[in-house]
Amino acid sequence: MLELSGVTKTFHAGTPNAMCALAELSLRVAEGSWVVAIGGNGSGKSTLQNAIAGTVAVDAGRIVLAGQEITRWPEQRRAALIGRVFQDPYRGTAPGMTVAENLALAARRGERRGLGWALGWRVRRELRERVARLGVGLEDRLDEEIGTLSGGERQALTLLMATWRRPQLLLLDEHTAALDPRRADQVIRLTREVVTRERLTTLMVTHSMAQAAVLGDRLIMLHRGRVLYDVGGAEKARLRPEDLLERFEAIRREEQLDASVAEMLRGQYV
Repeated sequence: MLELSGVTKTFHAGTPNAMCALAELSLRVAEGSWVVAIGGNGSGKSTLQNAIAGTVAVDAGRIVLAGQEITRWPEQRRAALIGRVFQDPYRGTAPGMTVAENLALAARRGERRGLGWALGWRVRRELRERVARLGVGLEDRLDEEIGTLSGGERQALTLLMATWRRPQLLLLDEHTAALDPRRADQVIRLTREVVTRERLTTLMVTHSMAQAAVLGDRLIMLHRGRVLYDVGGAEKARLRPEDLLERFEAIRREEQLDASVAEMLRGQYV
């Protein structure tokens, strides 16, 4: 279970460029739940994931994962509990190492690493079997450098690496945004299979309204660092991409109205 209480993060605090990315945000994610987060640019989606992963330190609030408060844990310590797949297919892997070497490191996440031992024949057999399940034809390319693979192939492997040792939390950060439609559909299929099979607690950020509508069992919409909309269960199952677009449009209209009122009030005192 993941719980955030009053989490706040302001970048460039105390300067004219101060930007509040998370505004006393509170969120509870049940074990085994798949939460999809959407929001416009600057809504706080990426900062939320970075705060959970430890990439950025929060200014206030608490973060609890699997019964442990991790608010002040360094990023590398949290990595033992959290698997993450980034938007950029070239993040999360070592391009100069082979497919097998990358997977071996993922298999021993949180342990002392030694590739000479890790790539024994039993481990190589397991690597081959698990890569074959991806269905992307990479089981015969274990000795190729991972930097030679396509973006879709790398994302498929990164997903496998992030979940090789079952994480307490899986973070998916727009992990299909840089892929062409065919590869994106393939990675989404793999994602659904892995998350469902392993019952992984998952927080996924996406800009795709189609993905947001059909994936996961809960959806949250962020705006200016707060959760503006939170829906699950049967209501989530009924969501259509058009419904989400209408909500975005409603927010835009409200902000335009607020700006007009503010301008009117300023005019009264000129």
